[in-house]
Parts: sequence; structure tokens; C-alpha cells
Amino acid sequence: MLQLAVVFFVIALVAGALGFTGVAVGAAQVAQLLFVVFLLLALGSFVLDALRRRRSRKVSR
Repeated sequence: MLQLAVVFFVIALVAGALGFTGVAVGAAQVAQLLFVVFLLLALGSFVLDALRRRRSRKVSR
């Protein structure tokens, strides 16, 4: 998913450089949305992993 955010970011940069402002704005918004979704999923994964590790330590003792 992060790769898609980077792809849309590059598209936004190229479109902005060529003067296609509508395309650049749209691609930038999609890239920003995908990046935020990636960050939320990564944060959720880290939290769940930390909870799972803490729970497994209590069970093994």
C-alpha cells in the first residue's frame, strides 16, 4: 500500500511539473489518503503485536 502512495505521489509531481493541476491535485490527495491508511494499519499492527507479546509472556510463566 505504501508503494501505491509513492506511485501517486510521483504522478502528482510529474503532473504538477507539466501544468496539469487538476490531475496533480487528485493524485496528491490519493497519495495522502493511502499514506494515512498505511500509517494507521502499521500503528494498529504494532499495538496488536505488543499486546500479543505481553499476553504470551503472562501465559508462559
